[in-house]
Amino acid sequence: MRYAFVAAERTQYPVRVLCRVMEVSVSGFYDFTHRRLRPDPDTQLRIDLRSIFVASRNTYGRPRLVAALRQKSHAVGHKRVRRLMHEERIQAKSKGGFRHCTTDSHHYLPVASNVLNRQFSIDNPTPTWVGDITYLPTKEGWLYLAIVLSIQTRQILGYSLSDRMPDTLVERAFLNAWSTCSGTSGAVFHSDQGSQYASSKFRLTLAKKDFKQSMSRRGNCWDNAVAESFFATLKREEARGVYPTKKQAQLSIAGYVHGFYNSSRLHSALGYRSPNEYAKCLRQATE
Repeated sequence: MRYAFVAAERTQYPVRVLCRVMEVSVSGFYDFTHRRLRPDPDTQLRIDLRSIFVASRNTYGRPRLVAALRQKSHAVGHKRVRRLMHEERIQAKSKGGFRHCTTDSHHYLPVASNVLNRQFSIDNPTPTWVGDITYLPTKEGWLYLAIVLSIQTRQILGYSLSDRMPDTLVERAFLNAWSTCSGTSGAVFHSDQGSQYASSKFRLTLAKKDFKQSMSRRGNCWDNAVAESFFATLKREEARGVYPTKKQAQLSIAGYVHGFYNSSRLHSALGYRSPNEYAKCLRQATE
């Protein structure tokens, strides 16, 4: 810790010089030395704060940290956590925009109406899945990722990866989702107007599973904001650079989806519960 270093070297160098080199304030250092004379009441809180932050892949900001600490039975407020984050030099990665374009909507294939109409609430009574495609850069070339996400639970129900963007890319993602939620019927599947989603093969697949197709208006990413927002989260928390190989990208995406996002990541729309936990609560409520 920086203050501890200043304390250890203060007999050799002036405190002001040490504080300037370590980029800490002199008043902060003296507060630190006074705290060392008495037990720190925040010791366990600091340990849990850092543990939660590391487990979140250094991505949680103050609201999620507060929620996670409260789940560990810490009676904390936002001001206290803000102070501890500052003292522990914890700063979450900033969230960028989510505008991207990978699909081609300039085609003459049939286009479905916008049935979803931005009804993104988890309380939407109609089971609704959304799909989209993004790209992942690797040193071996592009890798394309298609996902299927539940509006009600925010779970990634299925996904698929490919070197190209054929119609089968989105069909595999949908069928992977269907294999885990085969009881779903009469649901809505929403996407953009990309040719993959408008293809006759994909439309037939949806019809066979009793899904009603819905599409965003052309060029309007906000009509599919939940899927777009997931991709922004993915690229902020996992896919932050160029993967060395396509195999590494595949393993990293699998680890993120199954090992963190669905199982552990606290979601604000779900009352700061993970998608899997929220889905479990929904099942128990219906049973």
